[in-house]
Amino acid sequence: MVLMRVMLSVSLCLLLASDGSGCGPGRGHGKRRHPKRLTPLALKQFIPNVAEKTLGASGKYEGKITRNSERFKDLTPNYNPDIIFKDEENTNADRRMTQRCKDKLNSLAISVMNQWPGVKLRVTEGWDEDGHHSEESLHYEGRAVDITTSDRDKSKYGMLSRLAVEAGFDWVYYESKAHIHCSVKAENSVAAKSGGCFPGSSMVILADRRTKPLKELQTGDKVLAADQQGNLVHSDFLMFMDQDRQITREFHVLETDEPRRRLTLTPAHLVFVVNNSATNSRDIRAVFASNVKLGKQLLVAGDERPDHLIPARVTKMYVERYKGSYAPVTSHGTIIVDQVLASCYAVIEDHDLAHLVLRPVRLWHSFLSLVGMVSDGMHQADGVHWYPKLLHHVGSWLLNSSSFHSQS
Repeated sequence: MVLMRVMLSVSLCLLLASDGSGCGPGRGHGKRRHPKRLTPLALKQFIPNVAEKTLGASGKYEGKITRNSERFKDLTPNYNPDIIFKDEENTNADRRMTQRCKDKLNSLAISVMNQWPGVKLRVTEGWDEDGHHSEESLHYEGRAVDITTSDRDKSKYGMLSRLAVEAGFDWVYYESKAHIHCSVKAENSVAAKSGGCFPGSSMVILADRRTKPLKELQTGDKVLAADQQGNLVHSDFLMFMDQDRQITREFHVLETDEPRRRLTLTPAHLVFVVNNSATNSRDIRAVFASNVKLGKQLLVAGDERPDHLIPARVTKMYVERYKGSYAPVTSHGTIIVDQVLASCYAVIEDHDLAHLVLRPVRLWHSFLSLVGMVSDGMHQADGVHWYPKLLHHVGSWLLNSSSFHSQS
């Protein structure tokens, strides 16, 4: 999707322009981050703690792929020399997998070599065309692999499972003492490929407390959002980073209870999750909607005190299709949509980074407001806004320039 390439290029522009002395924007900029402490999985543990073929994990089974299937072309061979493939059938079937599975597997191979020098990742089972697995196994779609280490040291398998989680597999199961099972979402799943948007029918709250469909937002509107401290504020609507009135797509729906709220957004969009429900020291972080699990808490506008945000537990997750897709940006980088606090950003799981990249837009808007040149009531045409388009071109140029100099 265009928006995904745009946001990745945005990140590239910022990272290539930085001098490498800091650890990123936002709180803690310039401070050294301690290495993340990894906890091995226990035997029979799986992450996330939901069934493999559910929305919160790798998603539903879509049908067996055979060599005669139209979908067989979607399976790509993996010839990574840092991975050992058992290939019992001598057909290279274990090497065939979806691109998403290949990407995660290659990332895991690097982690394995870093964790245990001299040890490689080993795949004992990949795509299965012979019916050796249970009915509706994701092995039949090239979306699952069974793995060990090359030295077959069973004492490493708990940590190997954790490394697989960190590598981005959508479901990891320390299935037995003989291997770990990992799987990914389908390539055509909205969680794997889409950018970040809301349906146009989602409602936002204006400064005068009136509600308005998101698709009707215009320059000059002020909408309810939140500042860095989690306080509700009225924030200027700056633009739609991307919008498409005609597209029909699947959206991820998160429902909460007490109070009941229903947020609809694409899985790669960021939403704020409460890690600690303690009122005085709430730990809030932005995660992809697809990474929100049942039982996690979102921040919502309360019924009795709509001017305050309170935690509400997610009790349902499912998918619905809507026409229209909109990615609004406010001056605070946040927005209350359907009475739930969400980020304005997507694809890159770093709200602060995305907000920093959009700073020139905020400065330009402030300047135009100061000199009285903001045109209220303007509607934006479909497509990607000119600013992220510009960043995309700059990012592509920097990437090409960097590649040229590295080869010189």
